[in-house]
Amino acid sequence: MAEQPVPFEALEQVVGVREALAPVPDAVITTTLFLAGREPASERTGVAEISPTFVAADDTRVFRVDLDTPRTAIGVHAFGQGVEGRELPARRRLLQEDDHGEALSGFLPDHLARRLRPEDLPRPLRTRVKVDALAPVDDTKWATTVFAPDERASFADTAFPWCTTGRVETSAGGWASGAMVGPRHLLTCSHAIGWIARPDPFVAGWIRFMPSSFDGSTPFGTAWGTHIYWEEQVEGPTIEGTEERNDYVVVVLDRPLGELTGWMGSRTYDDAWDGGTYWSHVGYPQDVSGGSRPTFQGGFALDGDDDQAATHQVLRHRADVIPGQSGGPVFGWWADEPWPRVVADQSWQNVDSNGASGGSRMVDLVIRARTDHP
Repeated sequence: MAEQPVPFEALEQVVGVREALAPVPDAVITTTLFLAGREPASERTGVAEISPTFVAADDTRVFRVDLDTPRTAIGVHAFGQGVEGRELPARRRLLQEDDHGEALSGFLPDHLARRLRPEDLPRPLRTRVKVDALAPVDDTKWATTVFAPDERASFADTAFPWCTTGRVETSAGGWASGAMVGPRHLLTCSHAIGWIARPDPFVAGWIRFMPSSFDGSTPFGTAWGTHIYWEEQVEGPTIEGTEERNDYVVVVLDRPLGELTGWMGSRTYDDAWDGGTYWSHVGYPQDVSGGSRPTFQGGFALDGDDDQAATHQVLRHRADVIPGQSGGPVFGWWADEPWPRVVADQSWQNVDSNGASGGSRMVDLVIRARTDHP
């Protein structure tokens, strides 16, 4: 008879723990990147051209770059520092859009193409949908608020404005979605932030933004938050009362990613737009490749709260959303502008409708962040 393994409850007595027996040696940690474009600088080590992947253009050269970092501690996690911030009181004089139009404009760089909907995924990247929104109605309980038919589509398109959207990771764990609304200004949801109960000196933990992130590839790089503007610190996982109207923050990033990606403009939602199928949304849902790929849905309507002033609104809709899409922009296009404008960010879901947070108080945060931190 084979010898039995040690019961779990007896591990400490039988096997026991052990501290390290020797100092950590000088070590080299290697990070591998796959970069498209011209050959990286020759002084970098470990550069090798590889066959282009199916997400690269046919004429694009792809290089594997091994970056060696010497004398690095082994097995020690390291993250970006926390962010400082500014809470804006509910009773404040809102900055007027007409007086700060430049702070709410978008930007379409000349080096980017513009597409009004993302291109279809190449066939090798397509995956099977795990939740069937068209399944017969019975006692089966689906962990979803997707209204049949599911109209979300995964994409890897990095043209404008899809490159302004990306995956947001924070010290709270998990991930959310967000969009560039200025040269180094990120709009996302408040409930994804790792708020610190006793801020000293940071009000929140680290925040990382990866525009156009797809299966771990970050073609525009990564940026970290340094400052944050908010009106309400929403904790989640449930969203209530005023939280559903104020579930947004504007994060100032440590570098001007917008020079590469461009950014969307911003605008206060008007109830006169209720019912019009003007709106689009991008986010990173957990039911599509575990949140590693963005999805797009367009042509849905919003319904603002007619009994609430435009200053802070919950905008109900029946677009298809799943956890992970929170913070992703809800945006539309105007005929005389080359970029879209964000009117809200995705906040919550339930069985009857889904909700986004918007209004002039969200726009006020954008103005202040872009004015204080150009």
